[in-house]
Amino acid sequence: MVLKRVNDNGNWNKIKSCLQSGKVCSEFHSKFLNDTVDKFYTEHLSALQSGCCKPSNDCGFTYVNPTTWTKTGNVTYTNPDCDAWNNDSNILCFNCQSCKAGLLQNLKTDWKKVAVVNIIFLIFLIIVYSIGCCAFRNNRSDNWKRY
Repeated sequence: MVLKRVNDNGNWNKIKSCLQSGKVCSEFHSKFLNDTVDKFYTEHLSALQSGCCKPSNDCGFTYVNPTTWTKTGNVTYTNPDCDAWNNDSNILCFNCQSCKAGLLQNLKTDWKKVAVVNIIFLIFLIIVYSIGCCAFRNNRSDNWKRY
């Protein structure tokens, strides 16, 4: 269901607009700006940063800075994301399949966190309800002596 919505061009344009205005790649650029290529490749990137803010590793582009990469001569790429890459900060790889995959991965991770919190909250409510039922039952028992 979510995959269909992400792959729909109309929906993707809205999502892409949010990603661009959310400055996902601007923060990414400033955070890793002074990194050398070796240090950059050792950094932990979120799925969204890796998919939207830099080209795929199999493109073989030359690193200039986190959001600027130099394409090698007339090379035919097997990965269509390599052709979609653009150094313009408003384009980058926002039209790439890897960006869509990164978004879906982030959603999956976030929903797992929400599910864990919900389960913990449910367990807490069950415990409170059980204690309340026990207290109510004990309070209701016939503690009065009959004459």
